[in-house]
Amino acid sequence: MSAGNHTYSRSEKLKSRKVLSTLFTGGKTISVFPVKLFWMPAGNSAQQPVQAGVGVSARHFSKAVDRNRIKRLLREGYRLNKQPLLATLKSQEKQIAVFFLYVGKELPDHAMLTEKMQQALTKLEEQIVR
Repeated sequence: MSAGNHTYSRSEKLKSRKVLSTLFTGGKTISVFPVKLFWMPAGNSAQQPVQAGVGVSARHFSKAVDRNRIKRLLREGYRLNKQPLLATLKSQEKQIAVFFLYVGKELPDHAMLTEKMQQALTKLEEQIVR
């Protein structure tokens, strides 16, 4: 993957129900309001250094249009800011599973969510290095 490659391909998406349930029950969390990040080391079966997923509570956003927009913004924030994390994981030869959960109650704007995502990914990088 080149340094300018800002993609979020199918193989990077976290879809396994088994991995998701273990992530929520036994994974570590990082909070940068309004984003809560769940993460854990992944098994060697993953093709990518990071497998990521996004979610929004239907309790706070009853309209699917709003939930889908927030998920789109979360994916975009991850896609644009993931390069330092990928570099760290490759240098340490680690693989992780990550899930970004939007916990705010208001519709976010693109700039704010991108900034919060960057902060969350920086905190994640610091925890992985430790």
